[in-house]
Amino acid sequence: MAVFVALGAFLMTLVGGWTAQRVTDRRHLVLGLAGGLMLGVVGLDLLPEALHAAGDEVFGVPQALLLFVGGFLAAHVLERLLAVRQAGHGSDERVPQVGLTAAAAMVGHSLMDGIAIGAAFQAGGAMGLTVALAVITHDFADGFNTYTITSLYGNERKKALMMLFADAAAPVIGAASTLLFTLPEELLGSYLGFFGGALLYLAAAEILPEAHHDHPARSTLLCTAAGVGFIWVVVGIAG
Repeated sequence: MAVFVALGAFLMTLVGGWTAQRVTDRRHLVLGLAGGLMLGVVGLDLLPEALHAAGDEVFGVPQALLLFVGGFLAAHVLERLLAVRQAGHGSDERVPQVGLTAAAAMVGHSLMDGIAIGAAFQAGGAMGLTVALAVITHDFADGFNTYTITSLYGNERKKALMMLFADAAAPVIGAASTLLFTLPEELLGSYLGFFGGALLYLAAAEILPEAHHDHPARSTLLCTAAGVGFIWVVVGIAG
């Protein structure tokens, strides 16, 4: 089931890459909705499940919350390291290797997305579907950004497409790998906490700011609120 659902992430990544070549003025609404869905999954479903599965405390703080903060910081550090490396080459000089490095980081992140889908299905079908929904929605932006950043730094279209297909295949490979092992409940909760922190960073620091960058419209805010509300309904029905 996890591998089948991960195929949705594969397709959505390709759609994002295709959209990067034919971007329209409605992109801000799509990203606003994606940010809302991700926020809803993290706050209303992913984090509560992580706290339940990994309930032990470390110096008075639940282990899942520590890893949640760790995931947020890890995503922030990775994003900053890439930004510093890009800035070091100067804004007027496009170094193809920088684009390929950033795209490779996106592929690695997508591989972890697939593992998160498989791990969530081990916790339960409802959890798996909600995490998969967040990953699939987020992978539109992944595909869009993977193609864009690869081509932005002067790489030929063939390499941009190669990185796009690698990013699309990564979630499927990650989900398939979880068929070979079963994560203990505590380890699963810890992983979901870490993944939730990284997902929240992507929503708060990348997806939502990008949605409002060129179009600070009320409609974008409504799409974000609608995404959160939709997840609330899904969690309520599943519960």
